This record gives sequence, structure tokens and C-alpha cells, in this order.
Amino acid sequence: MPTSKQKILAQLPQVDKLLQHSRFKQLEQKFPRQLIVDVIREELDALREHIRHLETEELASLHLELEEVTEKICNAIENKLKPRMRRTVNGGGIILNTGLGRAPLSSAAKEALIEVAEGFSPLEIDLESGTRGDRHTLVEDLLIKLTGAEAAMVVNNNAAAVFLVLNTLAFEKEIMVSRGELIAIGGSFRIPEIINKSGARMVEVGTTNQTYLKDYGKAIGEDTALILRVHTSNYKIIGFTANPTLAELVQLGRENDLPVVDDLGSGMLIDLSRYGLPKEPVVAESIKTGADVVTFSGDKLLGGPQSGIIVGRKKYIDAMKKNQLTRTLRCCKLTFAALEATLRLFLDEGRLLKTHRVLNCLTMPLEQVADRADQLCTRLKAALNGKSEAGIIDGLSEVGGGSLATESLPTKLVHIKLGEMADRELARSLRLNDPPIIPRVHNGNVVIDARTIFDDEIDIIVQAVTKIAQAGS
Repeated sequence: MPTSKQKILAQLPQVDKLLQHSRFKQLEQKFPRQLIVDVIREELDALREHIRHLETEELASLHLELEEVTEKICNAIENKLKPRMRRTVNGGGIILNTGLGRAPLSSAAKEALIEVAEGFSPLEIDLESGTRGDRHTLVEDLLIKLTGAEAAMVVNNNAAAVFLVLNTLAFEKEIMVSRGELIAIGGSFRIPEIINKSGARMVEVGTTNQTYLKDYGKAIGEDTALILRVHTSNYKIIGFTANPTLAELVQLGRENDLPVVDDLGSGMLIDLSRYGLPKEPVVAESIKTGADVVTFSGDKLLGGPQSGIIVGRKKYIDAMKKNQLTRTLRCCKLTFAALEATLRLFLDEGRLLKTHRVLNCLTMPLEQVADRADQLCTRLKAALNGKSEAGIIDGLSEVGGGSLATESLPTKLVHIKLGEMADRELARSLRLNDPPIIPRVHNGNVVIDARTIFDDEIDIIVQAVTKIAQAGS
């Protein structure tokens, strides 16, 4: 190694010396000392490796003053030790973004979480008798009231709900499902694989675009256990298509003593078409039509925590509650607390849109979205004092989360340009802000979708962009 590199490496401060610096003393108030020491060593090792690979002419521009090294390492400590799970601003325009945790919870759900998290809770205690209770009853009455079902239970997501239903009702038996409903959501949930893992055998009926009631009738055999209908929530087949109605499948099931399971995927408790949105399947309508079991998500359009909800006939729900797999799929007290608070919102539809964050985003008039965009744009221009460009353009938001397939919502996008900074660098800087801000790059511009941010996040965005602009000047 050249002597010049050896001299530079020798100038690097020792761990003990850095720990005496006031900045590290402050960090010790927030983080354990040993974690700080570990990160200091990691950063010093990385800096040594970087120096070893520098060319001779690059060494002249290298700055190793104590303050600069200290600042770099302190920033690394802050970044590595800060919580991975924290509030994130969704400026990307996808309302139910799986990568961002899907539904933002209502204030009521947040308050319920805090109350339950700070102490103990009667998760499995019957307060009347003082004896062991059943967590499955915590929200069952609410779900029965909202859906009209005889019974209900909750597991940790809708994939688990479908899996449990099939494993309980059709283990080592046959399940009939239309070829046009063999859906895949994301990269991990595929109906054929779920059926296979459940221990049931899949019998495909019909074709991708055309399935008739007679196709189901011909496929019924001695080993047929149930009829499965799957809502194609994240795509549409158009053109020359045919599918039997749920009522027709229910009638066929009754004639052959076969339960009909209706997997709604996202599912909804109210008719969204009343608010100008495309109609999504309403759980109560499936129950009223005669579906024996209905499954749907709690964390998509319903706007609650990640969960899978199963409602239907009591004899089938009771069988699932007794299934040994149910314990592996059950939810914790936090899920039940947030879900109960979310379900209660649907008891008062008059107040629902004001308190339900997902529905509020979905139904917000474009004029209100435009007002929010104007506030953000005006604040950005004032804060940056002509050092950047900010303007408003028309755009589209997506529902996301496998819901309302192919549907987009009109929105307003606030585009931001900071001098010569590349759009991808600005987007990265926003993502690395604390709290993170997720924008999108649209036609060469970094944009913030005003439909998917909240009013109290305007300050966060303005402060972040201002800080980035100052750091780059």
C-alpha cells in the first residue's frame, strides 16, 4: 500500500476518541452504547476500505477532519438505528399500496390500538363469568349485524381465510372452480396453489372466458366437496364472456348438497356505487343470495388492519374454529382492537366517509383534491423562494390492493424540480427523508399525488423539499 494511503488511514480517529465527542454523547441518550460502538466500527471499516481503493489523484480531495467523520458516522447511526416501521407519506397515488401497508387506519382504530397496547385486555376472558373466553367472539356480533351471516371468525389475512375454509370443508376432496377465476394476486397468492396446499383437489370447469352452469353440473362427482367462486378483483375479462350468477351456483349447490364458498378478495360492507364508484361485491348481498361461506380482507377497502374475515353458516364456521390449523392463523389483540373500531364505523354510514380514511380518499371530490394540491404548491414556492419549480398538473390515482380492477380516479399532481438535481436523485432523497415521502416520477418530473396525502402531511413535504434544496445548494 502506498505510504500516502497509510498516512491517511493512520489519521482516522479511534473509536474511544469518537465516543468522547458531544454528538455521540447525545446519541447515547437515544440508543444503547454497544450499538453505537458497533456502527462506529462498521463505518470506520467501510471508510478504510474506501480509502484503500482510491486512486492517487483522488486522495488529494479526501477530507478526514474529525468533525466531518463524526457527522458522517452520526448520520449512519441515526439511519441504521431508527425504527424501520414508521409513518410514511404516500405521495405516489396508489391508495391501497401493499408496499406501504395498504389501508391507513381511522382515528378510532388508532385510539383503540393505543388503549389495548398500553395495558392488558380481555382477549380471552369472559368478564361476566371470569372464566376462559374465546377471541373469535370479539367481533363476531358486529360482523353478523353488518353482513347478515349466522356466524363469523377472523384470521390473519384473506389467503389464510381461503386456505382454512378449503382445508376444513374439502380436505382430500374435490373443489370445483372456473378456469376464469384461477387468479393470482401479487407474487404469492395463487388459487391453484392455495387449493393444493389446503389438501383439496382442484377441478377446473369451463374456459378462461366462458363458463356455464352446466360445466359445474357435469363436473360433480362422488368426491366433490364444494363449489368455489372467486371474485376477479384485480383484472377483468371482457368480450365474449359468460359466467353463472351466484344465485345459480347456490341453487346447484342446494340440489347436490354442496356448500358454495364465495371468495370476494377485497370485499366491502357497503355499496360503493352510491358514491360514484364502480360496484364492488357487498358481503351482505352474497350472504342474502345464499352463499354458505364468504371470505374477504379486512385491510383493503374495509380499511382495517391486515386480517381475513370468514362469515357464513354457523355449522361451517364452527367446524373451522375447531380446526387445529386455526391456532396457527389466529390474530393478536392489536388486530382485534383495530378491526373492532373499524367495523363500528360502518354502523353509522352518515359519518363513515368523514372518519374512514380509505373511503375518504376514494370519494374525495376533485375540487377538494385541487385545493390540497394548491396549498402544497403555494407553500413550496414560498419556502423555496424561486430556487425551484413547482406546479400542478392533471393525473390519475389508482385504488390498488387488488381492488376495483382497471379503475382510476382523477387527481391533481404537484410536480417539483430542484435546480439541476436529477428527478431520480430527488425521488431518492424524499424516500430517505424522516419520515419517508414516497413520490412518483411522471413524464420526467417528481410528483406528489394530492389525493393520497393528508392535510397534516403538507408541512412534512415542504420541510423535506426545503432541506433537500438547501443541502444541494
